Amino acid sequence: MKLRASRNPDEPQTLKRELMPKRVGPKDLMQFSRQLAAFVRAGIPILEGLALLEQDTPNATMKATLLAMADSLRRGEPFSAALEHHPKVFPNAYRSMLRSAELTGNLDSVLDRVSHYLERDVETRSKIKAALVYPAIIMTMSVGVVVLLTTFVLPKFKTFFVSFHQKLPLPTRMLLNAAKFFETFWWAIALGFVLLAVAAALGLRDKRGRIRFDRFVLTLPLLGQTLRYAMVERFCRILSSMTAAGVALPDALDVAGAAMGNRHIALALNVARDDMMQGQGISGPLSRTTLFPPAAVQMLRVGEDTGQLDSQLEAAASYYERELDYKIKKVVSLFEPAVLVFMGLIVGFVAVALVSAMYGIFSRAGVG
Repeated sequence: MKLRASRNPDEPQTLKRELMPKRVGPKDLMQFSRQLAAFVRAGIPILEGLALLEQDTPNATMKATLLAMADSLRRGEPFSAALEHHPKVFPNAYRSMLRSAELTGNLDSVLDRVSHYLERDVETRSKIKAALVYPAIIMTMSVGVVVLLTTFVLPKFKTFFVSFHQKLPLPTRMLLNAAKFFETFWWAIALGFVLLAVAAALGLRDKRGRIRFDRFVLTLPLLGQTLRYAMVERFCRILSSMTAAGVALPDALDVAGAAMGNRHIALALNVARDDMMQGQGISGPLSRTTLFPPAAVQMLRVGEDTGQLDSQLEAAASYYERELDYKIKKVVSLFEPAVLVFMGLIVGFVAVALVSAMYGIFSRAGVG
């Protein structure tokens, strides 16, 4: 099979400038891994496989990355080295697993395992996003109703009430004063939100601030436990894939910690790794972090004692995947009525304030 002719030397720079901003997501990596595994298993050389994938991929960034990888292979670099040139496209865990697979000669099976992990990760993310769609719509409607009332409805009622020169009920006065406050100081409120967002962004850029924030998130009721289950599932899935690919356990722990997306957990896993290097095993140090549920620690202890750590990690990942589904449904089932009640209280208070004022005015005027 013929590869494409070499391109104009100036074209890769053009590709980078024009096409690289498009992100390579987990779905793209999953498709790449699955198809390359099939090519390797069929005996197609990796260079030709990359050429085929480059022709078929719709992602411009992935296309440019595959072209650069093919150039690296033509220069005599191994496949793992070609991956290392693109850390923003291929995560650390991904590169570590394929590096070990290349050394052990089971690249196709590891690519299949990686694609399976990425597929599970995509499914989990999709479930979380789908679960949050309805509450987000309700919350947006609530904010829209409040803005509509304070911007268009209340000013007209205020003019109507003032024309009667009568004392209004307390709920009505509270509502009109709130509307006047938002109308007068909207710029200060907007500025406050901007300053708060800037302060939060600066705080999260600081290493200590990010660790404190990540630790705080894990302590939130319901949401914190849900995030913890998601991270336990991801940790077990990554560690299982890496140990099965032949990656040394200390290196696998480093990569799994970096893939958590939570610096507090990553720091705790670094401490557990140091304890493990001192001969304390893996289940005991992970238990002392207090971040892993007892069931997960017990599964790891059984795998450690029986020499089947990778299979126990896979079992733990499957178990916490089911638990995560339950936690997500529970959080959403509680969040939806909370948002509805909040919206109902706001609309109800506005209705009571307006109706009570109108009733008082018409009663004094002798209407009805």
